[in-house]
Amino acid sequence: MLEIRVICVGKLKETYWRDAVSEYAKRLSAFCHFSIVELHEARLPQNPNEAEIARALEEEGRSILAAVGRSVVYPLCIEGKLLSSERLAEEISAAAVGGASSLAFVIGSSHGLHESVKSRGKRISMSPMTFPHQLARVMLCEQIYRAFAINAGTKYHK
Repeated sequence: MLEIRVICVGKLKETYWRDAVSEYAKRLSAFCHFSIVELHEARLPQNPNEAEIARALEEEGRSILAAVGRSVVYPLCIEGKLLSSERLAEEISAAAVGGASSLAFVIGSSHGLHESVKSRGKRISMSPMTFPHQLARVMLCEQIYRAFAINAGTKYHK
């Protein structure tokens, strides 16, 4: 069974976000081994300068790369490719058929992702709009579930 991990910098603080992610994790258990990996966000001062942000992104990048291991990596970033739900389903299916045993979708901190993470995988974007990271995590989990539902031919996706 395919392993899907959502690797995130930071934790979900509000119960309603955690509950939403848990619901999709439960639904996904029928299709794959699904997990969320939460990594620590690098500490920054109140008003960080560019160098401090760059150092934080580099530190977070090292943690992310250690967590993704040998997975096929999909960093979520604004400059990534926009995918429809159907195209994401095709991407997941093609990776599995191509022999991948593990996929890792990566959501960075509020400052984004280090270039080392972006260059490690197939950059994707959910929208040209900006979303709170907590909402982006829920949206990503829903889209991964939708992709599996599309591939399974269920009625979830109409």
